[in-house]
Amino acid sequence: MAQTLISTGISRNGVPYNRLGRGPRTLVVFQGLVFNNEPPSGLSARMMLGNYAFLQEEYTVYLATRKTGLPESYSIKDMADDYAVMIQEEFDGPVDVLGISTGGAIAQHFAAGHADLVRRLVINASAYTLNDAAKEVQMRVGRLAAQGKWREAAKVLMDFALAPLRFSGVISMIASLMFAATAPDDPSDLVVTIEAEDKHNFRDRLGEIKAPTLVIAGARDPFYTEESLRETARGIPNAQRILYPEKGHAPTGKQFSQDVLAFLDPDNDLTVPSGAAPTRS
Repeated sequence: MAQTLISTGISRNGVPYNRLGRGPRTLVVFQGLVFNNEPPSGLSARMMLGNYAFLQEEYTVYLATRKTGLPESYSIKDMADDYAVMIQEEFDGPVDVLGISTGGAIAQHFAAGHADLVRRLVINASAYTLNDAAKEVQMRVGRLAAQGKWREAAKVLMDFALAPLRFSGVISMIASLMFAATAPDDPSDLVVTIEAEDKHNFRDRLGEIKAPTLVIAGARDPFYTEESLRETARGIPNAQRILYPEKGHAPTGKQFSQDVLAFLDPDNDLTVPSGAAPTRS
């Protein structure tokens, strides 16, 4: 499938994005943890947007990151509110939302607080809170970034994220070099985001999410326990759950693409019981 990168831009309220595809429906991706709150470009953009190329025939996809210059103590809820303003100003009516990893945490606040703006929600590789090991790793990444040790920070993050994968050492080395290459001069946006996610625990508010929701992840995701992924789906009133038993963080591939497209299909009435577990769970 040919990939078409239409544009890179910044919304009227300051949210950076890349836009992919020419489909009639709109999907906004809340991006995961990144070193630089600017739209990726070049090879980084192609690799990142390649994960969503399967959507481009049916959707125009906006890959959105956080604003630059985040104030200290900016919260996950604050970031969700930024996305809400973007969607209110840029689009006509509710949109489909896919929140990945850190973006999945933001998407939970967004869907609970701005129900009128989301048609269907995909929580990808994310749960109501990080596990303790992931919190420790991310805080270490933040400390290294604050010292300007970007390559070391990238290696710590990639080693942890890719640990369950075959050939993870080689993949981590390559990914770390690419991640470090995007490092900004000022680490404060990354540090603020990490500190905000460290405080994120949405367990007691999952019931406020009313949009039809798919929780989709690898059961071996190092950032979240398998039980927390299952509990996230159980806590959302109209949620489906798909866990791939042998996959780690942020699974991709043919089956993932098919599952996401099937869930988002407007002809799918989603009449399933809460927390339903399809066969791959």
